[in-house]
Amino acid sequence: MNKKQKKVLYRIIAAAIMMVVLLLLPLEEGSWLRFILFLIPYFTIGYDILKKAFKGIKNKQVFDENFLMAVATIGAMALGEYTEGVAVMLFYQVGELFQSYAVGKSRRNISALMDIRPDFANIMVDGELQQVDPDEVEIGSQIIVQPGEKIPIDGIVVEGSSSLDTAALTGESVPRSAKVGDEVISGCINISGVLTIKTTKEFGESTASKILDLVENASSKKSRPENFISKFARIYTPVVCYLALALAILPPVVSLLIGVDAMWGQWIYRALTFLVISCPCALVISIPLTFFAGIGGASKEGVLVKGSNYLDMLSKAKLVVMDKTGTLTEGVFKVTKIAPEGISEDELLEKTAMAEVYSNHPISKSLKEAYGRSINTENVSDVEEISGHGIRANVSGDVVSAGNEKLMNYIGLQIHEVNEPGTVIHVAINNKYVGYILISDELKSTSKEAIKEMKTAGVHTTVMLTGDNKNVADIVAADLGLDKVYSQLLPADKVTKVEELLAAKNGSEQLVFVGDGINDAPVLSRADIGIAMGALGSDAAIEAADVVLMDDDPLKIAKSIRIAKKCMRIVYENIYFAIGIKVACLILGAIGIANMWFAIFADVGVMVLAVLNAIRALRVKRV
Repeated sequence: MNKKQKKVLYRIIAAAIMMVVLLLLPLEEGSWLRFILFLIPYFTIGYDILKKAFKGIKNKQVFDENFLMAVATIGAMALGEYTEGVAVMLFYQVGELFQSYAVGKSRRNISALMDIRPDFANIMVDGELQQVDPDEVEIGSQIIVQPGEKIPIDGIVVEGSSSLDTAALTGESVPRSAKVGDEVISGCINISGVLTIKTTKEFGESTASKILDLVENASSKKSRPENFISKFARIYTPVVCYLALALAILPPVVSLLIGVDAMWGQWIYRALTFLVISCPCALVISIPLTFFAGIGGASKEGVLVKGSNYLDMLSKAKLVVMDKTGTLTEGVFKVTKIAPEGISEDELLEKTAMAEVYSNHPISKSLKEAYGRSINTENVSDVEEISGHGIRANVSGDVVSAGNEKLMNYIGLQIHEVNEPGTVIHVAINNKYVGYILISDELKSTSKEAIKEMKTAGVHTTVMLTGDNKNVADIVAADLGLDKVYSQLLPADKVTKVEELLAAKNGSEQLVFVGDGINDAPVLSRADIGIAMGALGSDAAIEAADVVLMDDDPLKIAKSIRIAKKCMRIVYENIYFAIGIKVACLILGAIGIANMWFAIFADVGVMVLAVLNAIRALRVKRV
């Protein structure tokens, strides 16, 4: 509890004690002494509410909960209901204190979950280790991270080896190894060895800073329920004030006209009770708090949601479209077969690896790794990369074409189809077909289970997009239990296919596309919701997607949908519960059944229950 909250607590205790003492004293009803004495606890507990109400009137922003409480309690005091006037203000402050504490607790929980911001960076100065502000470290500097310290800035390990705890980023407890040459990101905790890291980014552009900025600014993107509540409160509060005024004036006036006792005091009391009951605190506080807690709970699991509007949309996810490579498969390619025609295996692999020497594509890397020897780039020239087809290059005087069937057709060759699971690289030398190399990319161990979990979470259609040939793609799709698969797609074809699926879906359903966030940025942007998977340290992923999964486990897709559904369920529970109770109590107050004691207990009780319910969104079950 902070100082401000403690101060309010002391005022509550003091006002409560004073009120009890005054109730025990033999004071005459309606006396000036009784009125003056009750003003002491009233102003002790309510001066700040009265001050805020006056400031709102002065700034022409009259209708808020402070105004409602001020009018109701001043009215009660004016009617001689001193005890109720003080009690209303007292219990309202109790509710406000509880709300403040609950919100603070949820913020502290989220801060603890996202405790990845480093406090310092170690640099070597004149042979001594010095701690400096991470903002002062320039790109290319060498920093030293000792066991137990957070990595402050993204970089590459140049000395040492260790295990890294990435739980704060990914939600996973299994450590990751780090050795010389490995890229490491800020926010991870160094567990064992000392690491020397050459920084590759500034502190403000590092992963930890970007993630924290993303989470902290998520509240700026409002969901439909939040926008509804904001508009509702702006209209609702003035309406109930005018209704209360009508309740205080119209029945007595009608009574006078028909020659019956007006009972002004009774109807004004009912109007004041009506105002107390009408306070919209439960809705105004609990709905944003639910989304705040939901985003925080997701962050704990390594699921970063860029705004509450995306939680709202994700809860309606019915169609999930996934890229194959890196999403459902490991994305680690290995040469599993070399099938030459007219040349040796070694020559086929050598020519292909040399043609691919300048490419950073995972398939090209696997070919170079399989070749295993250094390549003299002076022997490679006229390299032409044909998007979605492959590569052509001059290798030691020979024109080598390496790619898919489309590339072979492009250069005028008709080849037999290879129906083996994996990616087939067909090779031609001087426009003569010389065989193929098969490269396999293993399915992730959790991919099959992930598809089942998506179905359980309410997804009715799962789709895979891939550049593989139809037979290979169909085998993978059948193995995983996917509903649809579209194969032999160029990068641009994926956007077209997603456009077609968007046009065919039902209006209220949301289409989710899941990709690696780098190569799939256009598709991520076009889908209703873009989810970037395995984005640990990827700037492009964090920028392109609406939801970022910090590790590469496809099970997190279903988990993110479950989190969104739970959050929205709590939101609507609070909306229906709060509005339902308010309407019932307003009716009871208007007809005189509910007095002011009932009103304040109903108001505070509803708010407390709604806030407690909202905090449930912080807790996420393990899938």
